[in-house]
Amino acid sequence: MVELSKEKLLWMYQKMVEIRKFDLKVDELFKKNMIWGTCHLYVGEEATAVGTCAALESDDYITSTHRGHGHCIAKGADIKRMMAELLGKETGYCKGRGGSMHIVDVSTGNLGANGIVGAGIPIATGAALASKRRKDGKVTVCFFGDGAVNVGPFHESLNMASIWKLPVVYVCENNQYAMSTSVQKATAVRDIAVRGQSYDMPGVVVDGNDVIAVFETVSEAVSRARRGDGPTLVESKTYRFFGHSKSDPRVYRSREEEQMWMAKDPIPRLANLLKEKGMATEEELKSIDELVDKEMEEALEFALNSPLPKLEEIAKYVYA
Repeated sequence: MVELSKEKLLWMYQKMVEIRKFDLKVDELFKKNMIWGTCHLYVGEEATAVGTCAALESDDYITSTHRGHGHCIAKGADIKRMMAELLGKETGYCKGRGGSMHIVDVSTGNLGANGIVGAGIPIATGAALASKRRKDGKVTVCFFGDGAVNVGPFHESLNMASIWKLPVVYVCENNQYAMSTSVQKATAVRDIAVRGQSYDMPGVVVDGNDVIAVFETVSEAVSRARRGDGPTLVESKTYRFFGHSKSDPRVYRSREEEQMWMAKDPIPRLANLLKEKGMATEEELKSIDELVDKEMEEALEFALNSPLPKLEEIAKYVYA
């Protein structure tokens, strides 16, 4: 709290609220058949994206996942263009062709979401290698879920990054389930962070629902990477409040478990702390909530009024 200004803390609060309200709006639109394909909502995990991106410079890089709306917003994306993309409109980030799982915004350093589990890990490693060779001083943060830590590219990338001391921070968002499989049934170690030891890099566990703790942990890892000391593996323990995707009824989770995690909701947690420390009033937080509601209305209006791709150009920009 000493290191963070009121302005920074309120920015964190607003970004978490933006992510929450954006995905709740997406959920609403999906149920109205206004969004096609599928969506993976980030509700409950907001502190990880915001705390992490708050530790970065504007020109640093991130790679994202199939559950990427939170990362995109935290890194500074235009919510209007995100909404347009999800509604398949020409004004979207990928001109309506990519949808939820493929939003990319190079202007903010977001190298893209990815529908393939673990695919962003070697991309981030490559971006970090490029930064080292160019000596541009940039750090890359790689977001991925607990399900990605058992695929080959995870191990290959961490090994390579450690050998070459690349400026990359690997942030595992352990939300306890890879689709419907509990991390306890799929991963031999209790803490994924201990795998960093195998590649001679720090492995750190952080409370992923505490935005300040995430910020402090990732800030240290980013500083280490920027001064040339190599990568860090951060395991952010968190929980998604919704199912894996929109077709997931969550029958594999108990309601008692869900209630336990929802009691750790990162947004009211920060709000209560700000009020306790005298950093914000109830009125200030309410005004932020109202501002974000207005942003969502404007984003939806922009998307609804945007043109669909022309039929004769529908295959343009599509390469596979």
